[in-house]
Amino acid sequence: MKLTRWSYSRRFNIKASFDSFPHSTVLFRKIKGYYFVYNVYWSPDDPVVTRRELIEMELLLNRELGSEEEYINRRSLK
Repeated sequence: MKLTRWSYSRRFNIKASFDSFPHSTVLFRKIKGYYFVYNVYWSPDDPVVTRRELIEMELLLNRELGSEEEYINRRSLK
């Protein structure tokens, strides 16, 4: 999966698109120092999004924005 595009949205959100789900838009929100999936505007033209794919989306976006290390070292994984 690849992050195809992203942009800032209102109220500190980020909208992103991924090549595996080209017709769906994913909305991210920042919590502490990294971004989590907040909502997926899923399109029936795309396959169903699994939890594993959501985690991969979070990792790709945080890597793109330079917060990958904080995301990986977050408290919920310790």
